[in-house]
Amino acid sequence: MTEKIPTDIQAHVARQRHTLKLLLADDMHKLAQRCQPLMDQPQALEKLLQKQFSKRSFFKYLWVLDHAGIQLTATVSRKKLKTEQVGRDRAARPYLQRGLSGEPFYLSEAYISRHRKRPSLTAVQVIKDEFGTSIGYLGADFDLRKLPHTSKLKLGKKGWQQMKGDPAIRGGLFAQQRAISAMDEKIDDVLSLMVELMVAQGVFHAKLHFSSSRATVWLVDNPYDYQILSIDELTDPSLCLAFPRREYFQQATVPPKKIKKVFRQFKKLRFADETIYLRSASLNIVNGMIGLNFSCDGSHYVLYREFLDKDNSFWFGVN
Repeated sequence: MTEKIPTDIQAHVARQRHTLKLLLADDMHKLAQRCQPLMDQPQALEKLLQKQFSKRSFFKYLWVLDHAGIQLTATVSRKKLKTEQVGRDRAARPYLQRGLSGEPFYLSEAYISRHRKRPSLTAVQVIKDEFGTSIGYLGADFDLRKLPHTSKLKLGKKGWQQMKGDPAIRGGLFAQQRAISAMDEKIDDVLSLMVELMVAQGVFHAKLHFSSSRATVWLVDNPYDYQILSIDELTDPSLCLAFPRREYFQQATVPPKKIKKVFRQFKKLRFADETIYLRSASLNIVNGMIGLNFSCDGSHYVLYREFLDKDNSFWFGVN
């Protein structure tokens, strides 16, 4: 079995977890040392835990367990004590298993919290007596919204990604046939207009929905919103009057001349086969990525250079 290589985002998450572990471990270790002489005084422990919220804003809950994983204190938050948690058996919880096996500090994998349904983490620090014997556990829950973000996400080069879709659609693939859409009937005019919008009207990301005869576009002037264009708008050249004239986007990585070639290839994939055909396609001129969704519900994400290098024989096994 080949080793699975982590994605850029997964690698960044691993680095972020490592940094958080270093940050939290020191605080948890120091607090556990202060808990050690109070293990037979639950109320004193709760007062100690309450004081921590004025020092560290990112704690969500703090609690102390005995050596067997039974909760000694209330679950302490910034505003209140959850006294009903006293006596709770946490021994079976995954985050405590590492502590019970001897690991002095453990930061759990992220999970969705039971009550507020938010991404969270739990840290467990072993509490030891003066002889080094484990006598309990200090636990802390963290809301990922509150934890400090220690580094900027740096994405590497994007590669070809292929993803399977709904198996029910794939199962009935050969029982279907492409229906001529309104966009199909005006495909050349639509594509010419889309080229103009991307080259001269400030559209940096466009998605064409061939089967439903519409397009979704994002503009440099308003990148946080998108416009849905109907087939009537897409076949009316005066649509260009609706958008201000813009020089070709400075951050674009796709040469303007390549845009027409990309759309020409979209057309080929739309009409090459009556059973396996392109349902929708997108182009982003900033990152150079193309998205394709076929009638089999398979999706591809590929850089425009690789996309233009492939002909119909690659996609369908025919010339």
